[in-house]
Amino acid sequence: MATAKPRKTVLYRLSQFIGFLLGARIFVVLVLAFALYVSTFFLFNQEESLHSFVFDFKVHGIIFCTLLSIVAGGIINQFYDREKDKITKPFRTKIQNFIRQRYFLYLYLLLNSVSLGISWVISPRVFVYLLIYQFVMWFYSHKLSKILIINNMSFVLLTLYPFFGMLVYYRTFSGKILLMAAFLFLILLIIDILKDTLTKNADKIFGYTTIPNFFGTKVSEIVLVVLQIVLYLLSMILVNIKGLHSITAYYFASGIGMIVITIYLVLCRSRKTNFLALNLLRMWIFIGIISMLLDGVFTKF
Repeated sequence: MATAKPRKTVLYRLSQFIGFLLGARIFVVLVLAFALYVSTFFLFNQEESLHSFVFDFKVHGIIFCTLLSIVAGGIINQFYDREKDKITKPFRTKIQNFIRQRYFLYLYLLLNSVSLGISWVISPRVFVYLLIYQFVMWFYSHKLSKILIINNMSFVLLTLYPFFGMLVYYRTFSGKILLMAAFLFLILLIIDILKDTLTKNADKIFGYTTIPNFFGTKVSEIVLVVLQIVLYLLSMILVNIKGLHSITAYYFASGIGMIVITIYLVLCRSRKTNFLALNLLRMWIFIGIISMLLDGVFTKF
């Protein structure tokens, strides 16, 4: 009995740690951190050398504070969604139950406070930029996530907000970047609506008004197909502008075939095919980040 107790304690602490990682959605944050650094250096930062970028502590500070705010946003979002998550994500919810909700709230306040404190040292403008982000993240979790269409739009805009911040910092505005932003906006919107089709019943029970549970399956299918057709046309425009002279151009060109596959999966009208389409699009975003990285490496070096 004496040897069993320490083992139980270690397993309990490990479960708490995993529960924290899931609650903070740390894995999503890691992907966002990677995407922020790749897009900042290879897309927004047109003139600065690698040496200058590495030692630009202001940029690292902004990204670090943004990531702290994103982790805090993930925590507050799971706090408001915890009842729905018991149905839609039962395994994650069981793991998170190893940590009391008040500790998640303490951590949420701590992360936001640290983020704002560091941002004030960097610049009052960065402080205001993050304060707006943190407030809207909380308001999305508290109210906006339950309002029809606004929930989808606000989710996508909050996802893009950190990238917009870095774009404004470097003042790298161009038609090509605008089209790429529109591409990412559409793909994130499709992902969010697909996600709503999978949680349709739970959303209805807990008062989340989404396109699938308000308009029905057929209308949701039409909306998804129309958005994917627009995404298809946008991909063709980007390929036409860039030409097949870079890795990202080949990414958009091959994306045309991927969009055709996801349209077919949506038209199959089953939970399994919607789930597959959702994960294909998520994977395609990650492949896009890798293609941008490789393209940037070959171009700059």
